[in-house]
Amino acid sequence: MSTPQRLELPWREPIVVARQLDGDNGLIWLDGDGSDLGRWVTLASQPQEVIHCRGLPGDTEARDPFAALKGLGPGHWSGWLSYEAAAWTEAGNPWSRDAMASLWIARHDPLLRFDLQQRQLWIEGTNPAAMQQLAARLQQTAPIPPAPPTIPLEAWHQHTSREGFADGVRRIRALIAAGDLFQANLTACCSTNWPSDASAVELFQRIRHQCPAPFAGLVATGNGEALLSSSPERFLQVDPTGRVETRPIKGTRPRHSNPDLDADMAAELVCSDKDRAENVMIVDLLRNDLGRVCIPGSIQVSQLLGLESYPAVHHLTSVVEGQLQPGLNWVDLLRACWPGGSISGAPKLRACQRLQELEPTSRGPYCGSLIRIDWNGRFDSNILIRSLIRKDRTLRAHAGCGIVADSDPDGEAEELMWKLQPLLEALA
Repeated sequence: MSTPQRLELPWREPIVVARQLDGDNGLIWLDGDGSDLGRWVTLASQPQEVIHCRGLPGDTEARDPFAALKGLGPGHWSGWLSYEAAAWTEAGNPWSRDAMASLWIARHDPLLRFDLQQRQLWIEGTNPAAMQQLAARLQQTAPIPPAPPTIPLEAWHQHTSREGFADGVRRIRALIAAGDLFQANLTACCSTNWPSDASAVELFQRIRHQCPAPFAGLVATGNGEALLSSSPERFLQVDPTGRVETRPIKGTRPRHSNPDLDADMAAELVCSDKDRAENVMIVDLLRNDLGRVCIPGSIQVSQLLGLESYPAVHHLTSVVEGQLQPGLNWVDLLRACWPGGSISGAPKLRACQRLQELEPTSRGPYCGSLIRIDWNGRFDSNILIRSLIRKDRTLRAHAGCGIVADSDPDGEAEELMWKLQPLLEALA
């Protein structure tokens, strides 16, 4: 594939351009919050090629999503990989069946790129005629957006009650006390009807306005499936030289409108023995995962227990880096690390087994990744937390908490709502 060209355009906010593409098949919006981690935004629709996989090993016509990723040709690719794709890497574990595609990924050419810090916008692509056609389309008058529908808080059906979640915490604590686990990330789900007149773009705009995040994104496939994410967590990044970075998040406190109380919440998080231990445990797990495909001695923890603050929550984030072994690429890394340690537990496979027993619904894309392969082969991905999932007429929202030996069941149930409530309120 030839090197992509650039066609500069006058600056416009991403939401203005997204509204002009709204309704197109295969719409992707890789969003950011304007920070150094979230500086860039990518928008595209009407892909040249789409690959999707469904089902579990043994199903008729099921396809290994990691093998499909290995076969990708050159170009710019983006989409999602679901949590249950782990059935193809660890077939010995039980995995829930989800109706969503385990892999949906598309190649777009051309696409739009935004630099939020420099307020620059341009078209990238390898087909000059298609780039000009897109530029001409964007010169047309932007449509008046429909009033986004509201989803009342009481419209959400909780698949796990507050007490049910607290009971799950107690059961995980008992497993830890018995030596079965060290840590597990227990999740819960609620669902409602997808509003009949809803635009995925407008719903995502409300989420990104209230919950901006550096690794956010929207994927609307055009066949009744969509993903809306305000994730603050990078899973894996691999640059063209094979340099790897992962940024696990463990430890959360809510923000407060009072600056003094907000500072107290941040200090409490930084000083929490429980949250620090949980974060360090996952850092160790990820160092082990990276060690399966990285050069021995190359793995380093460049940030341990750093405080990162977002509009709704404070987090503890660590950064682990390494260098891929010669001959291996991002797919080998993804397979070695799947599913992410921060949303599974330790030991990972045992934690996944216990979580499958405790959680009443499958996760699907939630706790999977929004992935992107750039023109030059650079790979980036998030952990799909703080995410909403559409399947036909159903909209799902998930959240989870990392459980360790001294977790307080009622406190973890409260933390679950810190994470879930901003998403639900954004739509209400």
